[in-house]
Amino acid sequence: MTSFTPYSALIGGLAIGLSAFLLLWLNGRIAGISGIVNGAVKLKQADLSWRWLFILGIVLGAFFASKLGFSLPSDLSLSWGAVLVGGFLVGIGTQIGSGCTSGHGICGIGRGSLRSIVATLLFMTTAGLVVFLSRHVFL
Repeated sequence: MTSFTPYSALIGGLAIGLSAFLLLWLNGRIAGISGIVNGAVKLKQADLSWRWLFILGIVLGAFFASKLGFSLPSDLSLSWGAVLVGGFLVGIGTQIGSGCTSGHGICGIGRGSLRSIVATLLFMTTAGLVVFLSRHVFL
């Protein structure tokens, strides 16, 4: 894993917060990634262009960050099966929770939504439990 650096975390947090603010301010839309991607793949949305531009911005942001010396963890040892199962479970969770961590955790909490606070607490508690179980119980 890469080591924590407060500067990259600060820059990333500011970029995410700014993009969420601008999307809400300019488009009146919440920056929940699962909702944005869901609308983009349906291909019948009247607001399709901004969704694909947002997704492109995420991809290009990661590309340019890598050119500036930022890196992602490269020692992840997951099989494709585990990645697919994890993605499927995340998809189910976003349906059950009516959104994802970006929509609830960044935008919802920022707007003072009690539902988003509860959802984010459940997301984070579940994530902590999964990490604990996968590292200490199911070695």
